[in-house]
Amino acid sequence: MPQSYQKVGAEPSEGHQSQLFNQSLEKGLAVLAAFSASRRTMTIAEIAEVAEINKSSAQRMVFTLEQLGYLRKHPQTRRYQLTLQVMKVGYNYLAADPLIDVANPFLSELTKVTAESTCLTEPDGVEMVYLARFVSSHFVPVHMPIGSRIPMYCTASGRAYLSALPDGEARALIERSSRIAHTPYTLTSVEDVMAELKQARLRGYAMNSEELFLGDMTIASPVIGGKGRPLGAIHVVAPTARWTVEDTERKLAPPLLQCARAISSSVRTLS
Repeated sequence: MPQSYQKVGAEPSEGHQSQLFNQSLEKGLAVLAAFSASRRTMTIAEIAEVAEINKSSAQRMVFTLEQLGYLRKHPQTRRYQLTLQVMKVGYNYLAADPLIDVANPFLSELTKVTAESTCLTEPDGVEMVYLARFVSSHFVPVHMPIGSRIPMYCTASGRAYLSALPDGEARALIERSSRIAHTPYTLTSVEDVMAELKQARLRGYAMNSEELFLGDMTIASPVIGGKGRPLGAIHVVAPTARWTVEDTERKLAPPLLQCARAISSSVRTLS
């Protein structure tokens, strides 16, 4: 369900209560957000179900989005799919975000120094979103393209970001998370995750070893803005086939911390 959509019986937000709130626009965005890697094509009935709107509304939204070039219908199957027009909105965000421009050269250098993939993520709700990625020449077990989303509570980048927030804010975000056990190693207890944040604050970096994907380990540090608030996090991918936890902390933590400090310092000069 799209994050902006209210469940039946949920308390409406202040925005939803305002006379300025445009429900038609909300429904249109819900239709676009309904498509995903597991739902590449859909019928109008399927779109209505996923977007949680009635079929009549779905039909109007789909027709409008098709006319505007955001959706197209396959002539044989009559199923709808997104078009490249949708990417314009996402690209505009990438082009306008100054943190990406600042971080890119530092991440490129970090990849050269570590010989491993490096990434920049920013928060959105209880998730972190990939906004920059420099890929190592070595094998990486999990492909995470730009725009991918990962939960905060069980990832290094999420924990790095949370560790730079006040305890109360961090706890509230963790409690709002679904806290699913993605692997046998996933920490799902609020107190266990809070303990990880405490360690991250002491070390300056957070760790994740196979909590989201088996074979995947990452080490991350927060990027701090001009007001002392975290803007996001950078992380280095350290596949368990090549790295142990001890070697990751010993060899990757120092250049990671240096990179995070350099990006934070550069961002603050822009504030």
